[in-house]
Amino acid sequence: MPMRILIAMTLLIGSSAAFAATECTTADKSTWQDQEKFQAQLKEQGYKINKFKVTKGNCYEIYGFDKDGKKVEIYHDPVTGKAVKTEYHD
Repeated sequence: MPMRILIAMTLLIGSSAAFAATECTTADKSTWQDQEKFQAQLKEQGYKINKFKVTKGNCYEIYGFDKDGKKVEIYHDPVTGKAVKTEYHD
């Protein structure tokens, strides 16, 4: 196989992994926590939520600040409420 094709295939495979959505649950939406109550619980824990959304990977995703004032992006399992992925931003 020519080297160009190998390089192109490697780049395509690697780039698709980079764009893969964070997957939080496959559970039926009837088992998910209420969005308003979930956000209220996070606020009680000291989070400031600037944006809240449901992702394609079935996560509750928040953008905002944690209790220490650090800017965060957190993906939560909507059934358990557990953080699946946390990203800190400057």
